[in-house]
Amino acid sequence: MDETLPLMAGQRLARGVARMLRSLDHAVIPEFVPTRGLRVDLISLGPKGEIWIVECKSCRADFAGDRKWQGYLDWCDRYFWAVDRDFPAELLPEDTGLILADPYGAEIQRMAPETRLPAARRSRLIRDFGRAAAMRLHGLADPVGLGDGAV
Repeated sequence: MDETLPLMAGQRLARGVARMLRSLDHAVIPEFVPTRGLRVDLISLGPKGEIWIVECKSCRADFAGDRKWQGYLDWCDRYFWAVDRDFPAELLPEDTGLILADPYGAEIQRMAPETRLPAARRSRLIRDFGRAAAMRLHGLADPVGLGDGAV
């Protein structure tokens, strides 16, 4: 297994958060598109079907430049920010979750409030989550076979 860390700071945070989510028995997909025009850093599917979205912010400018995050709230049961210990956490809205992370792990500092998704949206997201996961797994086994259908 290649232990080389991704170059981008947000990707290093995402790796640590994904490890923490897996420890909570969540299945995790990075860089997921819940709907056209939105791409979340991490989406997870919990053991009871709960859907969490985590946005990783590496610095103040990264957070300030994010104009789409409020659109993510309609696509999850819980929404979190993941930052490192040097990030000014007071910038983050208090009605969202907070995760402190590094490349190797993470810890929930503030649990996100729960806003349950409507059943039809949950069903669609779970279907899309499964398809994306299967396509990515297939891409690992047969990168040429994906063609233009990469997810």
